[in-house]
Amino acid sequence: MNRIEQKFQTLKDEKRSAFMTFIMAGDPDYVRCLDVLKSLPDAGADIIELGMPFSDPAADGVTIQLAGKRALEAGMTLKRILQMVREFRSGDTETPIILMGYANLVYKYGLELFAHDARESGVDGLLIVDLPPEEDKDLRCSLNAEGLDIIRLITPTADKERLDVILDGASGFLYYVSITGITGAAGADVQDLESHVKMIKEATDLPVAVGFGIKTPEDVAVTGSISDGVIVGSVIVDKIKDIGHNGENKEEAMTFVQSLSGALPKALSV
Repeated sequence: MNRIEQKFQTLKDEKRSAFMTFIMAGDPDYVRCLDVLKSLPDAGADIIELGMPFSDPAADGVTIQLAGKRALEAGMTLKRILQMVREFRSGDTETPIILMGYANLVYKYGLELFAHDARESGVDGLLIVDLPPEEDKDLRCSLNAEGLDIIRLITPTADKERLDVILDGASGFLYYVSITGITGAAGADVQDLESHVKMIKEATDLPVAVGFGIKTPEDVAVTGSISDGVIVGSVIVDKIKDIGHNGENKEEAMTFVQSLSGALPKALSV
């Protein structure tokens, strides 16, 4: 099993959902971001999503947009993201890392070269938010050849027919977008969320993780009780932006992450 499969199997044995964190690579700069990245597993992160900053984001709310802007202004590139993962892997060989972002960056890099370099750096999977399943064959083939997962998004508007298309070729886990909107928006209706997750799980054995609009320990506990994973991004990114050059406010940020991850042992995975 790869790192993603192994992590979900371990968590299934422990009867709990995965706590997944999103941060923007290079925010607020390379050094501080790498320090945060290395600290997330000890704060409870089971899987880490690392955003690839892009100049023209479409699915991101203001918090993530500003994080990407800070990262780009600090000189972050896709090659430097892969270097960051390599440095992370020098001390952590178990925590799965997913790169999340937009297709332009990966296609410009070159699909086969990117897949090779991503695998060598220690990346486990890729989630491209603006590339529909009908258009990702070339990318999927390149990733699969290197043993990397392609993670698909599922939205609340997806019916069973659309779900079949999304599931074809998906691997690792499924990212269920709990709301129709951008990151950092209002939370989902729990009853709707539960029914949608149930529908998805009846159609696949892949783990289903839920993201968008999850902000508090209470949100984490509720969402974790009806899914295989909980993804938290904007509220964590908002804490990271205040970390100073000498580490000021880092402890506060990590304590906040721990308060989120600590809500999950009370919530059994479905």
